Amino acid sequence: MKLLNYTTSYFAAILLVLLGIWAVIFYLEMLDEIYDSLDDGLDNQKMLVINRAKENPEVLQRSEFKDGSYTIRPIDKNNAVSFKDFYRDTLMYMQNEDEYEPVRLLETVFKKDDEFYKLKIITSMVEEDDLIEDLLFSLILLYVGLILSIVLLNNLILKKIWNPFYTLLQQLKDFRLGIDQKIETAPSNIEEFNLLNSRVEQMLGKSISSYNSQKQFIENAAHELQTPLAISINKLELLVEKEDLNNEQIELIASVLNNLEGLTRMNNALLLLSKIENQQFPDEEIVDFNDLISELKNNFEDLASHKEMKISIERTSDLKYKMNKGLAGILLSNLLKNAIVHGQKNSEIGIIISAKNFTISNIARNGALDPENVFSRFQKNSPSKTSTGIGLAIAKTIAEKCEIQLTYQYEQKHTFQLNFLAKLLFIS
Repeated sequence: MKLLNYTTSYFAAILLVLLGIWAVIFYLEMLDEIYDSLDDGLDNQKMLVINRAKENPEVLQRSEFKDGSYTIRPIDKNNAVSFKDFYRDTLMYMQNEDEYEPVRLLETVFKKDDEFYKLKIITSMVEEDDLIEDLLFSLILLYVGLILSIVLLNNLILKKIWNPFYTLLQQLKDFRLGIDQKIETAPSNIEEFNLLNSRVEQMLGKSISSYNSQKQFIENAAHELQTPLAISINKLELLVEKEDLNNEQIELIASVLNNLEGLTRMNNALLLLSKIENQQFPDEEIVDFNDLISELKNNFEDLASHKEMKISIERTSDLKYKMNKGLAGILLSNLLKNAIVHGQKNSEIGIIISAKNFTISNIARNGALDPENVFSRFQKNSPSKTSTGIGLAIAKTIAEKCEIQLTYQYEQKHTFQLNFLAKLLFIS
């Protein structure tokens, strides 16, 4: 949810609560004012009727409401002395409405010629259900109008105020390390936005500087380590070719060569990990995993045949994903090589490709691996001297950088699965 919509939702909820509270208070105040006005009118009408009764004795004969809005009946002195004016709500049949309607009733007592009379006066009043209905309808209109006003205010005024923030946000979204690009912040009259812009520029400057330093270090390390290793291996190979060496010397040199070659492989793997973690593979394209695994299968057929293993591929759908093609090849190569190297002879490596998943499974000599450490560096589950123990760590790092979920489970077979739900899939 966008920031402006998020604040609008909060405003909407707060307004709903406030309007509800305000409506109850307003209704009670309005009802009190209505009753006060009706009671004042009844008091005035009481005085008029009493004055008329004192002047015209015929008024005292009105004992029903049929022909007026008041009735007068005699009352004994004892009840009259203790009687106080009394206001109450009641119902009365209205001929024009043909139903009972609420009225306000005043009961009072007055004296004429030593006789006491009870006077009842009525007046029509607003129906509370109609009043509540009208008030609710008005509140709904007011609430909708306020929400529309807030939305309009957000999109016309607040959006313009927040424009520097959204400009910076969009540039950060498109920013990639390793690409020669700069963040161009928009000037603003708001102090907080200017502070944010300056801090982001400083942080990005440090990140770019650190990235360039690490990149330079990796390049230097690759050159400084690989060259002497290659020279050493080459000289030892030349030394082995001499005929005057005995078997013990040859075995000793072969052991040194194996160690140097292992060190070379380890160095290459660590450099690759460092490059992946520093995002030095920025180029992305739509990679067809069906074609890629078919190509890798052909490349690894000789290794699989050497271990008398068979690679089978089951395709239920095309799988295409946007990422760096080189990293995709390394990811699948490591998983396939791991299955071959650690797989059991005379077994089958099963690969299943669906629209959202890539699964590879194999039968291994040992039981289940530790799921918490299977992707850790230097975890060697095989006595193979050519294994560096970081192949799965490289696969896990590539998966995380490309927003792919790599999981491991064991059910009679070692199964590694790539889940491609994190980003947009390109399915043909």
